Amino acid sequence: MTDDSREHVLPDSDEELETADVEGFDFTGDITLDTVLDSYATTGFQATALADAIDIVERMQDDEATIYLTCTSNIVSSGLREIVAALIREGHVDVLITTSGSLTEDVIKTAKPFKMGSWDADEAELREKGINRLGNIYVPSDRYVWLEEYLNDFFEDFFAEEPVRTPTDFAAELGATLDDENSILKQAADNDVPVFCPALTDAEVGNFLYYYRQQAEEDIGIEILEDYETLIEDGMLANKTGLIALGDGVPKHHAIMTNLFRGGADYAVYVSTGMEGDGSLSGAPPEEAVSWGKIKNADKNYTQVEAEATLVVPLLVAQAFEF
Repeated sequence: MTDDSREHVLPDSDEELETADVEGFDFTGDITLDTVLDSYATTGFQATALADAIDIVERMQDDEATIYLTCTSNIVSSGLREIVAALIREGHVDVLITTSGSLTEDVIKTAKPFKMGSWDADEAELREKGINRLGNIYVPSDRYVWLEEYLNDFFEDFFAEEPVRTPTDFAAELGATLDDENSILKQAADNDVPVFCPALTDAEVGNFLYYYRQQAEEDIGIEILEDYETLIEDGMLANKTGLIALGDGVPKHHAIMTNLFRGGADYAVYVSTGMEGDGSLSGAPPEEAVSWGKIKNADKNYTQVEAEATLVVPLLVAQAFEF
């Protein structure tokens, strides 16, 4: 037996790395949100990704970038709804791109709350009771009965003078009817933040538009190309753009795709649980968008936090924005 195997087990590493030492929070001295989150930069794994995200969002603001916030409907289902509304209220968001489910649930919550439930539920029993489950959140079906009545009244005024409208018109005028300071649509309407919803029919809003159209005296409709044109052209006029994508799917891609026309977004932060290995858009990290020209390739101008949004978004917002 020779000692040759030792070289395989213990290879030399003469070169000293110049990167920071791995070191976490030691719970001595002041224990504040600032000091804990400052330690994330050298904690490693997704804590360090979150520290990078905080830094990038702060740089977006320093550069006076036009900030696009994108979110999927589960963000609004959860308590993150209040955080999105606060970001708009305080002037931290210039453009919101979201889903039809987000609009649906935001409106419902202005009148009737969602309720805490359980992941471990008897689904058949819930169905019999008229309770819909979103993870560990319950939504009784009477919420949607109320929504249909509310929207039918709204549709009459909305289509009264123009039979064909845009999703941004829909969001702005619907938001103006709401009376809830925690409503995303109300805050967007009050603060002139456009809400783009390219898949407006993909939720109960679409269902109720379908029913309303059947009884309407003229051929009403929703036109989406005008909004797409506005999003592209406003992006081309922006000096800098920054994207904060909470979740994936259509909202995220709508933001990066329209930024392609200006040569890519200057900054991007993704918060995602998507899996890259299936080749889907939802799982695609920001690096892939660089290959398409949808995000610019610059020094540390993008990152992805691989985490469930309710865990990390409150920390990101609390540390990166002034309230």
